[in-house]
Amino acid sequence: MKSPESVSALEDFGRERLSSSFFMRDFLHSEIANVYGMANIPDNPDLAIEVGKQLCETLLEPLNATFGRIAIRSAYRSPAVNQLGNERKHNCASNESNFAGHIWDHPDKNGKKGAIACVVVPWFSDRYDAGADWRALAYWIHNHLPYSTLYFFPKLAAFNIGWHETPRRTIHSYIKPVGCLLNGEAPDDSYSSHYKGFPALRR
Repeated sequence: MKSPESVSALEDFGRERLSSSFFMRDFLHSEIANVYGMANIPDNPDLAIEVGKQLCETLLEPLNATFGRIAIRSAYRSPAVNQLGNERKHNCASNESNFAGHIWDHPDKNGKKGAIACVVVPWFSDRYDAGADWRALAYWIHNHLPYSTLYFFPKLAAFNIGWHETPRRTIHSYIKPVGCLLNGEAPDDSYSSHYKGFPALRR
């Protein structure tokens, strides 16, 4: 598939279904692109669709089915949008570190594919506002889903969740305690004490 160059082509691309609940259009919104008048469109739409399906089917659909509707905060970024976001200090890492991350349509330096989305789980966000520890959701995801990376943020307990061909299984946070929570550990039933009262995994 060619990169869309017309409104109708972009509409068709946005209609590409990535999973039962998600379409490509759900992942193309970008405040950076909107403010600076840029197009946030993949160079390689076929690769963006391929990795987007993996992200949605293996990670986002189970979250959606288990906790109710999840909200997409930020997902796909074109190299141009991401580079500008990095240069203007809009919380975007460099393009090289975002290949196979927010930049879905470019493999990383090792030639591996991946995709990241920043999401909010309203079911948990309400509990977080009431004092719940962000680590509860982190441990639940760690024990239930084949994620590669998680990165939690203070506002709404939003988090980056990534699918990757070679998952790293790392969890970091900007919420206290700041830093690395887990790095490559396998699921562990002892973590279940952190998320008592959470719903059972649904797919």
